[in-house]
Formats: sequence, C-alpha cells, structure tokens
Amino acid sequence: MADKLRDEKVFYSVIDQLIRSSTSIGANVVEAKSSHSKRDYIKYFEIALKSANETKYWLALVKEINQNNKILIDNNLKEIIEIANIIASSILTLKNKK
Repeated sequence: MADKLRDEKVFYSVIDQLIRSSTSIGANVVEAKSSHSKRDYIKYFEIALKSANETKYWLALVKEINQNNKILIDNNLKEIIEIANIIASSILTLKNKK
C-alpha cells in the first residue's frame, strides 16, 4: 500500500509516518522479549499499543485524503484494529486485569 501511495507527492510525509508507526509495533514487541523485568516487558507492549493507535490515525488520514484506495485502506485499518486489540488484551493479561 505504501508503495502504491508514495508515488503521489502529497502522501510522501504521511506515508513515511505510517511506515514508521507500523514498523514500531513489531520492533517494540521484539524488544520486549529481551527485557529484564516484567515491568519493562509490559512497558514495551504499551509502547507497541501506542504505535498501533498512531498507525490507525495515519491510515484514517490517508483514507480521508485518498478515496481511490478505500478498500485497501479499510482492509489495513481492520488489520491494525485487530493487532491493537491483541496487544491491549496481552497487556491486561500481563497486568492480571482480565
């Protein structure tokens, strides 16, 4: 999706932010694996959740600006919502707050 939209100059900075926020999710989940305490582990998951929420924002913005790729963007929005829900649920489980 990023490659498809990046060709249009108006989207360049928005797509750049979208790529940064979405790749930050996985990076923070991986970083959590090497944390030295449960508190740090949870903190990295919280950062990943914030990145997922930021990604939702950028996707919504792209959807508003570009109506041509609405289905593609909607599919990505659905996926990031699922990812955010999984991360949020994991955080609650880790904090023993089901």
